[in-house]
Parts: sequence; C-alpha cells; structure tokens
Amino acid sequence: MSETTQTNSLGVWGQRLLAAIFLGGQVIVHLLTRKIHRRNTLDQMAAVGPESLLIALITAAFVGMVFTIQVAREFINLGAGRAVGGVLALSLTRELAPVLTAVVLAGRVGSAFAAEIGTMRVTEQIDALYMLKTDPIDYLVIPRAIACCLMLPVLTVLSIITGMAGGMLVATNLYHLSETVFLDSARNFLQVWDLCSAAIKAFCFGGLIATIGCSWGLTTTGGAKGVGQSTTTAVVTALLAIFISNFFLTWVMFQGTGSAVLRGA
Repeated sequence: MSETTQTNSLGVWGQRLLAAIFLGGQVIVHLLTRKIHRRNTLDQMAAVGPESLLIALITAAFVGMVFTIQVAREFINLGAGRAVGGVLALSLTRELAPVLTAVVLAGRVGSAFAAEIGTMRVTEQIDALYMLKTDPIDYLVIPRAIACCLMLPVLTVLSIITGMAGGMLVATNLYHLSETVFLDSARNFLQVWDLCSAAIKAFCFGGLIATIGCSWGLTTTGGAKGVGQSTTTAVVTALLAIFISNFFLTWVMFQGTGSAVLRGA
C-alpha cells in the first residue's frame, strides 16, 4: 500500500511538472503576443523585491563572513592572503549570491505564489476569472514571472555587495588584512562577464521560481489540505530546478580551464 501511494505521488508530481513546463511555454508566448497588466506587475515587483530584500541581505552578509573565515585561515597559512578578496568575489558572483538568493526567494515568494493561486483554485476564483473573460495566465502568472525575472538579478547584485562587505569586515578585523589589498584583489579577479553571469543565472532562476509556484497553484486540488501540499511541493521542486539548472548554466558559462586566479595574482 505504501509503495502504491509513493508511485501515485510520483506520477502526480510528474504530471504537474509537465504542466509547469507547458505553462512556461505559454508564458513566453503570451509575453510576445499579449498585453501586460502593468498594475499587477508593479504590485508583484514590490512584493518580490523590497519585501525580500532584508532576508536576502542578511543571508548574503553571513555567507560572506563564513566563507571568508574558511578561506582566509587557509590562504594566510599558504602565504596567499592577498587573494582572499578575489576568491570571495568570484565565489559570490559566480555561485553563492545567485543561488542562495534564489533559494531565499523560492522559500518566501515561490511558496506564496503556490499558496495564493492554490487558494484561488480551490475556492473557484480561477473559474470566476474565466467567466469574466480574463485569462489567468495574463492576469496572475505573467506579472509574477516578470517580477521574479527582474527583481532577482537586482537582489543578487545587492547580495554580492553585502557579501563582500561582510567578508571584508571579517578579513580586516579578525585576520588583519588591509581593506585596500582586499578590494584590489576583488577588482583584479573579477571581470564584467562574472557579473553578467550572475545576472543571467538570477534571471533564469526567477523564471523557474515563478513558473513552478504558479503552476503548482493552478493545479491544486483537495481543498485546504491540497493547498498545503502544493505549497510544500512547489518549494521543493523549485529548489531542485534551481540546483539542476545551475549546473547546466555553470557548465555552459565556465567550462574549460580558468585564468581568474592567474590574472589576479
């Protein structure tokens, strides 16, 4: 009985995943052919961006400080203390800031999308939109997708800055590294492409979070219990999508051997 339940659950999850992929295609088509609800989009941008800013910055600050502790103690023993700032900058821009900010957004915003739209589904508000000749994709999904795709890169850039500030605070006060050396190392290691890659990753992650959250909400059944299950599953699926897509994006952007450390040395 337990194995049958697990099989059924996996089958339902697969069907909802296919629905999310189909919804993503619909979003792209509607963006190219339909009119955007500006007011809804601005409201969602405010909910995704400013309301998520504090938790994203706190996360970035402590990640930057912890990473600096781990790197500085080893690099100083190797006589490479001057490279601490550059290694932190590369790690934040290429991986830590876009991925962790997306994780924060998936937990906060993706769950909210699934819960809100799921509640609308089980209370037949989605059906009411159809009766009013309003497409739920245009009215509900696209504003949220645009908000996530635009605001996540902004949050990522701010997280990079905050993470660097937290790392510099630890490096200068605990390991007595010069602020000038720390910042010069970061400037020498980083290239414009590193910042562009962070923005591209954040844009893609934002689209995944919005699409999965909205899709799980639109396919919710089973009343209040179904809303809770959709919310949890949407977050888990969004996290899996972020980590899997991050691998492929990283492979495309940074495959081969690198030269950042040699350039900054």
